[in-house]
Amino acid sequence: MDRNAPASTLVLDAKDVGRRPGSMHEVDLQAEAPADFGTEVLSVPQGQSMGLQVRMESVHEGVLVTGTVSATAVGACVRCLDDLDLPVDTRFQELFVWPDRAKHHREVDAEADEQDEHQIEDDRIDLEPVLRDAVLPNLPFQPVCRDDCPGLCSECGARLADDPEHHHEQIDPRWAALEALAPLASDAGTEDNEEKRN
Repeated sequence: MDRNAPASTLVLDAKDVGRRPGSMHEVDLQAEAPADFGTEVLSVPQGQSMGLQVRMESVHEGVLVTGTVSATAVGACVRCLDDLDLPVDTRFQELFVWPDRAKHHREVDAEADEQDEHQIEDDRIDLEPVLRDAVLPNLPFQPVCRDDCPGLCSECGARLADDPEHHHEQIDPRWAALEALAPLASDAGTEDNEEKRN
């Protein structure tokens, strides 16, 4: 196995842009979506091809990465449960810091949080965490197949889009108790009629 080969299609080689401030490298690529790339109701399936347009710019601290990611998220409409495909087209920008510069920043700024910065490791730029931060918060929390989706009948589960006239007779709850007595009243009336005949 080539140790210098990127571990995934979401890993870029920082040597393509170098360390001279001002140098730039642009790349268009197809990358495979990682596992769990989405929410419980909507996600880009693992292994699905995602289109990326990426520009890497060398700056004093590291490499500024700017780009867009395009993919298709799949899930189900939260109203009618139909399958849906949602185009994803998101911009991202992140500074990846050279390890020596990151160490210098932490020495200068004691409050600098290592978790908040992305580092270039072994001349590799891993886009996965950046794409997660950019794409996942922008996925709709309650995706719908269309804005006016009527959903399902709360009584029987029928798709209301298939039958817009679908409805159930609603009994006023104040009369529900009397409705339950109706069969008893009917039986009592039958008994009274039989007694009169006798």
